Amino acid sequence: MTDRFRVGANLSTLANGLLGVGAVLYTLAGNKLWAMLLVAMAIGFDGLDGLLSRRSPLPSSRFGRVADSVADAVSFGVAPAVMLAVHTADAGVWAPYELGLTIVAAGYLAAAIARLVYFTARAYELPYFRGVPTPESALAVIVLLLFHDLPGYATVEPIGTLVGGVVIAVMMLAPVRYPKVRRGSPMRLPSTVTAGLAAAALVPLQFRPAHDSVLAWTAELAAYGMLVGVALYYVYGPFTVPASDPRGG
Repeated sequence: MTDRFRVGANLSTLANGLLGVGAVLYTLAGNKLWAMLLVAMAIGFDGLDGLLSRRSPLPSSRFGRVADSVADAVSFGVAPAVMLAVHTADAGVWAPYELGLTIVAAGYLAAAIARLVYFTARAYELPYFRGVPTPESALAVIVLLLFHDLPGYATVEPIGTLVGGVVIAVMMLAPVRYPKVRRGSPMRLPSTVTAGLAAAALVPLQFRPAHDSVLAWTAELAAYGMLVGVALYYVYGPFTVPASDPRGG
């Protein structure tokens, strides 16, 4: 008998990966705002994948873990790395930093793949993440780009993007415990609110609203809310993980 939860989880994984491919293509085509929105949508499908998998009566399969990690590598590894490296708006501002941005993007991608390989091979059984998980890292990249690239709420700043990209990459590999956002987790509500703010910020931006319009103000306020939500996960998240793991992880 077909398990509808497992089928739904596999379809969510597929949607996650396809959205990541779309984000890469949109970035290369010069529409980074659409790319950001697609990555944010991929984060939603990644969460749905996990929810459906946990509801399935069947045990977790290695194929499912590998497929999920491949999709995550595309949507939360390759796509954010390309967004860090490719800049078609204000090209003259970014040109002197092109090499550095490429190196940072490559480092981000390497860190994302490394932690996904580790998770697939060993860490999936732990009740927490070691280092910041790739979906939250991708969301952090989106916030970084909203403030320092497009639309540049804190002004277009290549140096800020370089430093921020390095910090995000390093935190994926840092030996710090971060919570899995599940029912009962103190980070569940803040993470849900942050996801809603991502939609409130990124959807209006697709219409390229005038600077003084209601849509523009809505998007900017939501972006600041995203910044607070991401910072909360990075700073407060480790304190919500129990100090000791009964399995010795």
